[in-house]
Amino acid sequence: MNILLLGSGGRESAFAWKISQSPKCDHLFIAPGNAGTSQYGTNVNIKSTDFENIGNFAIENSIDLVLVGPEEPLVKGIHDFFLANTGLKNIPVIGPQSEGAQLEGSKDFSKAFMQRHNIPAAASQTFTRETLQEGFEYLATAGLPVVLKADGLAAGKGVLICTTLEEAQLELTEMLTHAKFGDASSKVLVEQFLQGIELSVFVMTDGKNYKVLPEAKDYKRIGEGDTGLNTGGMGSVSPVPFADEAFMRKVEERVIIPTVEGLRKENIPYKGFIFIGLMNCDGEPYVIEYNCRMGDPETESVMLRIESDFVDLLEGVAEENLDKKELTISGKTAATVVMVAGGYPGEYLKDKVITGIENVRDSKVFHAGTSMQGEDIITTGGRVLAISTLQDNMFTALQQATADASRIYWDGMYFRKDIGFDLL
Repeated sequence: MNILLLGSGGRESAFAWKISQSPKCDHLFIAPGNAGTSQYGTNVNIKSTDFENIGNFAIENSIDLVLVGPEEPLVKGIHDFFLANTGLKNIPVIGPQSEGAQLEGSKDFSKAFMQRHNIPAAASQTFTRETLQEGFEYLATAGLPVVLKADGLAAGKGVLICTTLEEAQLELTEMLTHAKFGDASSKVLVEQFLQGIELSVFVMTDGKNYKVLPEAKDYKRIGEGDTGLNTGGMGSVSPVPFADEAFMRKVEERVIIPTVEGLRKENIPYKGFIFIGLMNCDGEPYVIEYNCRMGDPETESVMLRIESDFVDLLEGVAEENLDKKELTISGKTAATVVMVAGGYPGEYLKDKVITGIENVRDSKVFHAGTSMQGEDIITTGGRVLAISTLQDNMFTALQQATADASRIYWDGMYFRKDIGFDLL
């Protein structure tokens, strides 16, 4: 089977590593990929949103299955593009069509979906530039702290937690009238702040059947002790100790089943992953957000714990017989430490030469923002490498991933040394 994987981040590196192990995969292509994905297949210099060239490549290279990593091509309709094209419509695409991708593409759409299907979530209201005054009135009654969310895609950074009414009013104005997050904040959700511990739950579905993949917890703040600016993610751990059998049963009954059935009832075709961002509030699960793809850096931990043939599971999604497929999960603990460029998540340093990857002892080095320059691997992104390991227990996993991250160097690099410590 020839497989085309779209994307260039740490998530796609972990996918590529896992797919390359399958006897069902004859050739893996990654578009555009990065310096690390070339170990597992062939990088192709096509952007994941360049549908025309992706389609031509798929036909020319007899692609049998397309796996979409990032959200942008899904929200922009890559699956729909394939279905509308005579030469492409029989190539399965793993990732929802644009209507299903609205679960991530529009916070307003996803919140209304949760309400229709009685899925537990924070109370919220949506405002536009025209209803800013009503937004101020709502803020005055909403309680503090309060959460402001840009409706559209904002690269994981369109969420603000405001601790005073003045700050909330200022930020709401910035988002709606000064386009703080561009078009993404033309609508803003004002949402109740939920107190608890966050958790990422991943579901693979063929539209009827589903499998619950290993859960994970990610760490979004740049600074140790969860301080400083919000980033795309500084690390992750799987499994999560508080997500025991009783809690996960609540998640399945109250969130996963109503979500999958809700999509079916509304005739929204959905083949791919549903990422459910949850808050554990005193043992009760509440949905913070949906994503229409796997999370990053959680995927780097989750893939290490899946023992089954991942391509076999992807085939189950494509052929709508996922219930017949085997999912085996390791009981060990996976930990991921993300190494970032100096200055991230603000303006960051690029084109720095990375050394020491060969010194890593017992972890996988998943590349994110890297490329090749002659013989050198150089930094090209804010999140550069994800150091991931699978060990017998959480303490050993965290220790190993942190130790292995310390063996790598480039000018200005930074990583958190406290990932997972709150769970020990």
